[in-house]
Amino acid sequence: MGRTSSSRPAVPSDLPISAVLPEIRAALAGKGAGVLIAPPGAGKTTAVAPDLLAEPWCSGQIILTSPRRVAARAAAERIAELLGEKPGETVGYITRLDSKVSAKTRILVVTEAILVNRLVDDPELPGVSALLFDEAHERALDSDLGLALALETRAVLREDLRVLVMSATIDGARFARLLGEGAAVIESEGRSFPLEIKWFGGDASQAIEDRMAAAILAAWREEAGDILAFLPGVREIERVRERLEPRFPGTPIHALHGQIEPAAQRAAIRRDPEGRRRIVLSTAIAETSLTLDGVSVVVDSGLARLAEFDRTAGTTHLVTRRASQASAAQRAGRAARQGPGVAYRLWEEAGHAGRPEFAPPEIMQADLSPLLLRLAKWGTADPAGLPWLDPPPEASVAAARKALEALGALAGGRITPLGKAIASLPMSPDQAAAVLHGAAAGCAEDAARLVMLLQERGLGGRGEDLLQRLARWGGDRAAKAVAAAGIARGWAGQAGKRCRGYWAAPRPKRPRSPCAGPA
Repeated sequence: MGRTSSSRPAVPSDLPISAVLPEIRAALAGKGAGVLIAPPGAGKTTAVAPDLLAEPWCSGQIILTSPRRVAARAAAERIAELLGEKPGETVGYITRLDSKVSAKTRILVVTEAILVNRLVDDPELPGVSALLFDEAHERALDSDLGLALALETRAVLREDLRVLVMSATIDGARFARLLGEGAAVIESEGRSFPLEIKWFGGDASQAIEDRMAAAILAAWREEAGDILAFLPGVREIERVRERLEPRFPGTPIHALHGQIEPAAQRAAIRRDPEGRRRIVLSTAIAETSLTLDGVSVVVDSGLARLAEFDRTAGTTHLVTRRASQASAAQRAGRAARQGPGVAYRLWEEAGHAGRPEFAPPEIMQADLSPLLLRLAKWGTADPAGLPWLDPPPEASVAAARKALEALGALAGGRITPLGKAIASLPMSPDQAAAVLHGAAAGCAEDAARLVMLLQERGLGGRGEDLLQRLARWGGDRAAKAVAAAGIARGWAGQAGKRCRGYWAAPRPKRPRSPCAGPA
């Protein structure tokens, strides 16, 4: 299954990453681990994995992680295009609601959560030669956990497993120390296009939607090229779109976020087929990984929506904060990926230094119940025993352990049979317990569909009435809705098999719920 050097895919000569590919190959052939620091536009996401296919040690798959579903799919499609293929051949991808993979697939692009689940289910990772962690600077919980598990696997079970951490803005020396003695730090230059920053400022007493609409109108008049605007969430995107559409008849105005269909996401990423100038209203989903063709203007609200866990209340809620300096730099850089660009910022230059330098790692402020249960399934009762860039806070670990014990998932720090059943479902422990309880009561699919609605906020609309959303979802034949319904049925089936013995025997199956949608 291995390839010879003659079959190494050609990397486009204009990609800056091509200059350091020999260093990457040497690092992985030697110590087997390394850190790649490459600015946006260098080509790390699309060029590194194909270049490694011909290495003598690479007889299996290369898994490339991506922080978001949109980015994972886009990366796989772009790599496949460069290879002259379609996704699902040499290059495939797996995300939560979509996948294209075959027996021919050598490069597999996955979201970080999928890699974590695969590591927990089978730590030896049979058939995998290398793990490439892209956009590691985002410090998502699943990224940190996946890297910790991968390094543990490499230390105990798979010395031959290659690990490469890739990003534009990380502290390379710090990651290299985590990877172990001799791990190389490789730096690539990027494309250098001029980038102008314009400080638009703004009246904080105005609604952010009004300020953003005004800034986009100004950028449209004063600049050339497509516009990418960053907003904190879907609600703000829709409100800005409402303000812009009457002013821009005939102009494509796209939304880009995780709740829209893949076809709409692709349309937002690509140039307009009729050659029209376009406006893309995006969440932080476009901050890294994605290149939006034709974009030379960025309008940045300066806001980010983050999930924060309240240990006292035991709940996670979304909060809107000022985006960090690092996020602002990433966003502005989107304008200069393909040529000279300009970025409008809706705050004053004098206040920029007062923003946090980096967003806090998710592990420092998230609910750690899912992490703790996965580690218990892995066989580790104490997270402190794993290699972390930032160890999980002891208070958060204690709160997570208490919550899991209350669910019956842990006892004495060890996973229980019920905990294994909970861990088998790809959702938070409390949601998994709800589906299992639903199965015991004879309404597994209703419970599974409700959990899916809680996870996929745009499914069935965005109202707060879950019965209305269930009904709308039941009549929706879009690809995302159909895929979500299939996944919910799968969860219900798994729960039905696993709930027996933990609660009272399942009751006779109830008549199908009128809001459950088509079978």
